[in-house]
Amino acid sequence: MPVTIAKIKTKLDDRIGNNLTVTTQVGRKKVTTRHGILRETFPAVFVVDLDQDENAVKRVSFSYTDVLTRNIELNFDND
Repeated sequence: MPVTIAKIKTKLDDRIGNNLTVTTQVGRKKVTTRHGILRETFPAVFVVDLDQDENAVKRVSFSYTDVLTRNIELNFDND
């Protein structure tokens, strides 16, 4: 992923509507993986609609800082 928040946002703006996998660091050795679709980007956060078959929540938002600090990892299906 890019090195600045502005570049991360620009890269995600080009991928709105694409399927992705979000891997989140939730603890020292714990990771959660969720599948969904990148729906919207805002100045400070982006929104992912999660797959309803796998998750109890419908939408989740993340900040670009999470991507920059590698607290979450985004993998797009068409890469």
